Amino acid sequence: MTRLKLDMHTHTEYSPDSRTSVEAQAKALVAKGIDVVCATDHNTIEGALRLRDLATSLRVIVGEEVTSRDGEIIGLFLEKPIPRGLSAEETISRIHDQGGVVSVPHPFSRNRLYHIKRDALERVWQQVDCVEVFNAREAFAADNLRAAVFAKERKIPGAVGSDAHRVSEIGRAWLEIDEFTDQAGFIESVRGGAVQGTLTGSAIHLATRYDVFRKWLKRRTTRST
Repeated sequence: MTRLKLDMHTHTEYSPDSRTSVEAQAKALVAKGIDVVCATDHNTIEGALRLRDLATSLRVIVGEEVTSRDGEIIGLFLEKPIPRGLSAEETISRIHDQGGVVSVPHPFSRNRLYHIKRDALERVWQQVDCVEVFNAREAFAADNLRAAVFAKERKIPGAVGSDAHRVSEIGRAWLEIDEFTDQAGFIESVRGGAVQGTLTGSAIHLATRYDVFRKWLKRRTTRST
């Protein structure tokens, strides 16, 4: 049986910390042999919808990395955006109301401001469909290991993502999975997936700060002209 390469966490120009165009991302994903991508821009699904509409061989799952009051939570298989600023419980409920899948990204990260709070994770883990056990952008490998242990102990399927904000990051991490036809099948395929990936390195976070500044400067210049 042919296995699929799935990247469950990516960003485009629709995220404030990425300058990667949707077209460039699509081209890079295909070039790297990714079969299925979860497009998960911050607090919007617009980039994911655009990526899905492109005429490519790539299968796109529309997602969103939502900034809840309790930290970031990813919703997958969305048709409507989830508003930011809700509690973890309400964010998860709204994702599930759409028939979506809930994934918790980088839950133990020491280099992120908005990872989910530990007390919130302890409150909601039974409502979570996947926990990200390998994120290529983690500064410390041990943080991925802690997430893997957490997921294994609670029998939660382990998600994998490049968390790519630049084209050069695409293909850094993926999950090798069996074919699936719906959300339930997707979760089971993730449960049986094989983790593949390498860390991007800490320097990429400096590049991200630069991209945030460049986008801020562009907006400021546009407003003043």
